[in-house]
Amino acid sequence: MIKKILSASWVFLVLLAIYLPIIILAVYSFTDSTTIGAIRGFSLHNYETLFTTKELLEMIVDTLVLALVVAILAVVLGTSGAIGAFYSKRLPKAFIRNANQIPVVNADVVTGFSICILLIVAFGIDKSTYIPLVIGQVTLCAPFVYLSVVPKLMQMDNNLYEAALDLGATPSKALFKVVIPQIMPGIVSGFMLSITLSLDDYFVTTYTKPATFNTISTYVVNATKGAQTNIKTALWALSTIIFAIVIAIVLINYFRTNKKVGESR
Repeated sequence: MIKKILSASWVFLVLLAIYLPIIILAVYSFTDSTTIGAIRGFSLHNYETLFTTKELLEMIVDTLVLALVVAILAVVLGTSGAIGAFYSKRLPKAFIRNANQIPVVNADVVTGFSICILLIVAFGIDKSTYIPLVIGQVTLCAPFVYLSVVPKLMQMDNNLYEAALDLGATPSKALFKVVIPQIMPGIVSGFMLSITLSLDDYFVTTYTKPATFNTISTYVVNATKGAQTNIKTALWALSTIIFAIVIAIVLINYFRTNKKVGESR
């Protein structure tokens, strides 16, 4: 009994340490305060600034569009790589698995700088084309899609694919009608993770983005160095909205999973 209490207390303290700063920031986003420390009174000024400032709205839209494009490309590449590696022989499978670990364990600053040197300096690709930025973020996200899809492939019954071929289905039709539906939870997880990584990435984006383009991460870093207090506090509101959306997605996924488990019983 004491062990359970201590374990629960430790988990609570860890969660408190993680989420308390976000909760404090969310509280201050609904005040007139310009600094963390003194609450001046309830206000929606920060949210009004967020949704009426053209610069902020353009930055948010650009970030979301980039994240969707990167996530789609990363899902296609990561899923294709996972399926190809899964059905490959031992040596190619081991090579792909180990090569996939490099972007995962490598520091983002090294990945971003390397892609910048390769594409912009060596190949002469102009940063204004957005090609280095998209390639850089896809390079960052695709390995995580691979890691999300591989476990679902290992859980899948291979006899289903072979049965589809025996019944006259072409390999491509069996892939899209049998394999893809079986691994769809892993694909969805990889897609959501890619969006999160794209939104959160700073170093790869900094080295590869056009000079006039900003994502949420690069904009926040630059804004905190400036003197525009209203922009800084509006970013508190943006952080609160992002946190609320993430919590909503997690809760929806949790209740859907519990519902499916209950129906299976």
